Amino acid sequence: MAGHTDNAIVIDAPLDVVWDMTNDVPNWPELFSEYASAEVIEREGDTVLFRLTMHPDEDGQVWSWVSRRTSYAETRTVHAERVETGPFEYMKINWAYTLEPTGGIRMRWVQDFHMKPQAPVTDEQMTEHLNRNTLVQMDLIKQKVEAAARALTG
Repeated sequence: MAGHTDNAIVIDAPLDVVWDMTNDVPNWPELFSEYASAEVIEREGDTVLFRLTMHPDEDGQVWSWVSRRTSYAETRTVHAERVETGPFEYMKINWAYTLEPTGGIRMRWVQDFHMKPQAPVTDEQMTEHLNRNTLVQMDLIKQKVEAAARALTG
């Protein structure tokens, strides 16, 4: 059984502001509260290979991994997957940005993964964790992107 999450939030900002800010990987430590650093290793066209390092967890453990992320501006979608998988057999995430009929941009993250047998948590436990944490991070991103959009038009 694999893990799967599907979360979205509507951000009240122009599409290009949402797209540019959320796809600026080197700036992710300013956008996400969980990342201590984001180091670009290689960039080729719309694909970026990068290392994310988290702040220490409650046990002092620092998690770090390498991911590959390709953005498709014409469809406003992004596909990413971990290259260094750590406790995951695999971890893939798809981002989609769509204009809401009532205004704003819906940013949706769909994550598919499977934990290794020796991982400290099961697929179900990781699903619960990701669903909780994703909502926190999405809300933070919404606040920061909306503030930046207001500053641009202010």
